[in-house]
Amino acid sequence: MAETGPVSAPTQVVILGGGVIGLTIAHVLSASTQGEYSITIVARDMPSDLESQSFASPWAGANWSPIGGYDECTYRREIVTFNKLWSLIPTGMVMASSHAMQIMIILHLSQQQALPFRVYYETAEGLDKLWYRNLVRDFRVMDAAELISGAKGGVYFNTVSLNPELYLPWLAAELNARGVRFVKQRMQSLSQAAALAGAGGIVVNATALGARSLIGVEDLNVYPIRGQTIIVHAPSIKECAAFPLESKSSDPSRGEATYMIPRPYPVGHVLLGGTYQPDNWETATDFSIAQGILKRCAAFAPELASKDLRILKHNVGLRPARKGGPRIEVEWRNLPIKDAFATVIAPPFTPSRQGRIMVVHAYGFGPAGYQNSWGAAEEVASLICSNFDSMEARL
Repeated sequence: MAETGPVSAPTQVVILGGGVIGLTIAHVLSASTQGEYSITIVARDMPSDLESQSFASPWAGANWSPIGGYDECTYRREIVTFNKLWSLIPTGMVMASSHAMQIMIILHLSQQQALPFRVYYETAEGLDKLWYRNLVRDFRVMDAAELISGAKGGVYFNTVSLNPELYLPWLAAELNARGVRFVKQRMQSLSQAAALAGAGGIVVNATALGARSLIGVEDLNVYPIRGQTIIVHAPSIKECAAFPLESKSSDPSRGEATYMIPRPYPVGHVLLGGTYQPDNWETATDFSIAQGILKRCAAFAPELASKDLRILKHNVGLRPARKGGPRIEVEWRNLPIKDAFATVIAPPFTPSRQGRIMVVHAYGFGPAGYQNSWGAAEEVASLICSNFDSMEARL
């Protein structure tokens, strides 16, 4: 019998953060390798903590929407993510039978072959040159007869919509099936994560707003953008609609935005929004804002003004933004990392031996976490792969 060489131990990867970015990074890493990585997700908030306001993922609108302007990095991430989400529409998709029905209700387009989105503008100029025209499906400039009051122009396209309450647990189930470990613990310091990964390991920092306070990172460019929304029962609404933040239908001084997003499941649930309030940490519902949301959204769908409208839930979430945009980059740290927690490490963490460790940062996506998630995850995986040889040389 031919002798085989020794099997190398898998590289320890510790992902800080249990939101959509951390979960998607774990999904890409666990799918692209055959036992090369041993992945552990460590977070205070897990995908099952759907009522926690300590992370943004459960509260997101979670559709694809034209947020912000154009830049090459964002465009690449959005292309990858949009195409991935589109591919998850279960038309001929291969999926384990235990998850097939769940996936069919996660993605809106599984129940209807298109989710129309109408975006209204106060000008008709330049709409045929919008940066996202080649990204979405079936893009066209709307005719004047299709516009609502106050709009002078608008575009129509088909998009995707997710339900975080189903999508996050589905990602977690996928990862559990692949052997990814989950540790529910608040990490206060980068040294704690490094102790778990060890020399030659990899730490992925997907802590979102936590990157502001995580000792060893302490990125003061990170800030919250408060978002307040309402979920109503309105089964007649089958389309997304939005006015940009700067439109007259909104009050920029109050950080208002106007949009509605049909949810894929439960049937008839529609998310109405909203607010866009930078540096606002308040997580309580402001009912005067809620009344304004209902009034503004009634311009899209008059049935929302009905006294019989069923309001199901008020949501407030803090979007994890960053001045200068998202941070996706590799940083090398010497071990052991010295900070206040380096000598006070609770089990299962043990002090790291000397050496070097790769830290990959992936945070600061603001309101675009879901629609950047798969592209950002592939970017992180590419950075890890391209730096792996360098890491071995540095040990």
